[in-house]
Amino acid sequence: MTVFFYDKTFDGLLSCIFFAYENRVFPDLILEEAVQKPLFTEVSYRVTTEDEKAARVWKALEKKLSLTARKAMFAVWLSELEETEMLLFRYMRKNIDLPQGMEMNFGDDDVLRCGEIARKVARDAQRLIQFIRFQETADGIYFAPVSPQHNTVRMVARHFKARFSDRPWVIYDTRRRFGIYYDLKTVSEIIFSDEEAEKLASGKLDKEKLSENETVLQTLWKEYFRTMAIKERENLRLQRQNMPKRYWKYLTEMQ
Repeated sequence: MTVFFYDKTFDGLLSCIFFAYENRVFPDLILEEAVQKPLFTEVSYRVTTEDEKAARVWKALEKKLSLTARKAMFAVWLSELEETEMLLFRYMRKNIDLPQGMEMNFGDDDVLRCGEIARKVARDAQRLIQFIRFQETADGIYFAPVSPQHNTVRMVARHFKARFSDRPWVIYDTRRRFGIYYDLKTVSEIIFSDEEAEKLASGKLDKEKLSENETVLQTLWKEYFRTMAIKERENLRLQRQNMPKRYWKYLTEMQ
């Protein structure tokens, strides 16, 4: 069995493609560098991420794949599923080797699987947009903790930049311990200290960190939600279908 080890980045995966063609060695498994070498490994390589080589692979894919297919491919990468590396490696290789690419070949298992995963990730991103709840902090920044199933925080940045362009905000992924910050001009990634990340895992900011208006609004919103609910028509099964329970942790009205 031939194994490639890489740095768990998308450019790193593209570098694996370049390395494979350059050395005529194709992996049976691609793993993160920190992972222990599997049993029965005959040959292993540590592939260094090189921006220039990754760019050349991406340019080759641009010639074979539509923008929609390339976005879907990146969505598969953001799924973080165990099969992702080898699935994308096979998908990229097939498209590079064939004269016209094969994104429309729905008889191919890898094409079908990539499409299936991409749709799941897109749904996760859409639900993230629907269920995000911002909290206004004492320093005027709107903070939203999230914990999506897939790594979709980056996918919603453009939406919120357009939707809330007049206020600074942070969307923070408590599971992956990084966030995106909009400063009224640009969106950038941020990371908190381990101590702060632990505090933010609950999604509840300390009262002293909230603005006075936020405390009042949260109270009013909970009261509105309680008042509008019709107990006789309560349908928890339908509620969980439309609002999956994994999002409840950060919804003000569900606390």
